[in-house]
Amino acid sequence: MVANNHQIVVPSLLDVRKGNMANIGRLLSRHQFRKVVVFFGTGLTDMLGETVFGSLKEAGIEMLGTKEVSDIDIDNVVDHAFRLPFQTEAVVGIGGGKALDAAKYTALLRKWPFVSVPTSTSNDGFSSSNTSLTIHGRRISVHAKMPYGIIIDIDVVKNAPNCFIYSGVGDLVSKITAAEDWIFEEKNGRTRVDDCALMISKKAVNSFVRTDFGTICDDLFIKELVDSLTMAGISMEIAGSSAPTSGSEHLISHALDTYSAKPQLHGIQVGVATYLMSKVQDHRYRRVTKVLRDTGFFTFAKTVGMTMVDFDMAIDRAPEMKPMRYTFLHVPEYRARAHQILHEDPVLKEILV
Repeated sequence: MVANNHQIVVPSLLDVRKGNMANIGRLLSRHQFRKVVVFFGTGLTDMLGETVFGSLKEAGIEMLGTKEVSDIDIDNVVDHAFRLPFQTEAVVGIGGGKALDAAKYTALLRKWPFVSVPTSTSNDGFSSSNTSLTIHGRRISVHAKMPYGIIIDIDVVKNAPNCFIYSGVGDLVSKITAAEDWIFEEKNGRTRVDDCALMISKKAVNSFVRTDFGTICDDLFIKELVDSLTMAGISMEIAGSSAPTSGSEHLISHALDTYSAKPQLHGIQVGVATYLMSKVQDHRYRRVTKVLRDTGFFTFAKTVGMTMVDFDMAIDRAPEMKPMRYTFLHVPEYRARAHQILHEDPVLKEILV
């Protein structure tokens, strides 16, 4: 039997450098876009609007509409999407999760290219086809559209609160345990690993964890983080799923999001869960420990108030987050091991109250 080939979409426009907010018009013009709509995150029109609008005008690009996104209820996103001018040639999303999610889904509905301009690096969502919308009061992951373009201004990203950089570190390091879960899943006859997607996901995290840096605000550190998160997003597109970048550590975070009274930033939860699962898997935990310690991630994680009780709960509820998967935490023996490590490991005992 011949295996089915699959086509993938990767960004045609990818530009990461200092001062890029002032280059948006030039970069869009280079790709023949002349009429665009722009979605901003809350408060970002005042902060970045003058630079962005000036850049578009200088490049001869007409802005057909602009909107600040605070609501990602799917009905409201759909309603707004079909009110936009039919002459639109691209949807530009500038900001964090909500602005990018709304812009991405709008682009899917109207069959327009989506250009992602993240203002922080809290996770790999800016470079993936996944989006998160509110449906009947619950945040639900929805398949949307891979970005046609990704434009990142290093100066903007590094001036975001450090919690977002730490969140990106945690999300990126999780590719180590996610890959091991995916391989485990195939060994147990539950899936087939896409070798190319796995290779790119591994290369993404390996490039990052071997980067020499002084502080997390170094230009080189930010660029490596952004580049690696972008590669992680592309690995998901190749695989046709989140498996190369999301495993048991993400299931713990999803359980915390669902059941904890005080969920934290996605990447912070994921980073702590990655450390735990690297010990459970007995896989590259020294490397994980070094990165999370050297970046200051552990020190920051201690300040947010995550609890041992919540993590105990999340370990047990992780399998129900994605029952179709078969990660280490889907096996009772490894859940028991996770509980044991959670209560005995000195690092986790410092981080969790």
